[in-house]
Amino acid sequence: MLREWKLKEIVLMSILGVVFAFIYLGFYFFGQGLRNALMPFGLAPFGYELIFGIWFIVSIVAAYIIRKKGAAFWSELIAGTVQVLVGSPAGPQLIISAAIQGLGAEAAFAATKWKNYSLWVLVAAGMSAALFSYAWGWFQSGLAALPAGLIIATLLVRLASGALLAGVLGKWISDQLAKTGVLRGYALGKVKQNGRIRKAS
Repeated sequence: MLREWKLKEIVLMSILGVVFAFIYLGFYFFGQGLRNALMPFGLAPFGYELIFGIWFIVSIVAAYIIRKKGAAFWSELIAGTVQVLVGSPAGPQLIISAAIQGLGAEAAFAATKWKNYSLWVLVAAGMSAALFSYAWGWFQSGLAALPAGLIIATLLVRLASGALLAGVLGKWISDQLAKTGVLRGYALGKVKQNGRIRKAS
C-alpha cells in the first residue's frame, strides 16, 4: 500500500501521527478531569464521550491532506503506538484501539474509492471511527454492561463528537495549514492552488 506513496507523504503522515499522539495524551487527562467533574451529576460516562472525536482527528487530517489509501489507518496507528511508547496510562491495548479507529475512518474513504474528500465524507469518517471504536469498547471497556438508555445516549454523543471534533475540526485545521502554503507539495495544497487559479481566471 505504502509503495505508491512518495517519501515526503510518509514523512508527513509520521509527523502528524507523533504530534497528535501528544495531543491525544493530553486529552486523556483532560477527559479524566471532565469525567470527575460530571460524576456528582451522574453523568460520568459522558466525560470521555464528549471529547472522544479528538482521538480520531489525525486520521481525518492525514487522509484529507495526503488523499491516498491507508492514510487514515496508518496515521491513527502511529499515534496510538507513540502514545504507548511515551507511557500512556491506557497501556499497550491502545495500539489495538488506534488500529480499529483508523479502520473505521478508512472505511468511509474506501466507500468513495478514496476519491471524495468533501466535508460530508470527512464527517462520515469521523462517525465511522466512532462507531468502530464503540463496537470495540462494547467488548473491551464493558460498555455492554450499561443500561440500554445509557448505551444509546453515549453512542449518539460519541457519533456527534466524531462528526464535529474529527470531521469538521479536522477539515478546518487542515485548511488553515493549507493557507500557510506548507502543504503546496501535497494533494490538499494542489487542490487549493488549482481552486485559486480557477477563481483568478
